[in-house]
Amino acid sequence: MSTVSSYPPTAQMLPSIPARDLLLQKSKQIWSVAPGDTVYRAIELMAEARVGALLVLGAGSLLGIISERDYARKVILVGRSSQDTRVDAIMTREVITVEPDTSLQECMQLMTTHRIRHLPVVEQGHVVGIVSIGDVVREALAQQSHALDELQRYVTGEPRLAPRAEDLL
Repeated sequence: MSTVSSYPPTAQMLPSIPARDLLLQKSKQIWSVAPGDTVYRAIELMAEARVGALLVLGAGSLLGIISERDYARKVILVGRSSQDTRVDAIMTREVITVEPDTSLQECMQLMTTHRIRHLPVVEQGHVVGIVSIGDVVREALAQQSHALDELQRYVTGEPRLAPRAEDLL
């Protein structure tokens, strides 16, 4: 009885990249505001940092998250003033978080299920970073590209590429 093995192995085509590895590809900067800051200040900081959401931190703890979507729906559409509205009045308080070992696939599932675009990464009660939908899509595309390269090499009989370092973990 002969055993047929797939080439390349499925596990190598779509490795389980943890959130920790996604964070290594980003700046260590964690953009945040205080709950008492104005929404105007939050939007101003988002524009400066070129991010779509900020963590709301108080006394070193994650209290919430504020996004461009919160601003549009809870300030603009209801006629509030961003200069007179505090962050804690519109922030999302029930923040969905992940741990550093949470896989890329789990992050994608959480974002899709909860219709969110940002996942704070928390380790032992401390925020260590934030994973955005852009980070997840970028990594998924890189994995797809690598898998397609391997499949093309298989079909054409070319030698395999050396495995990526993260595929060996």
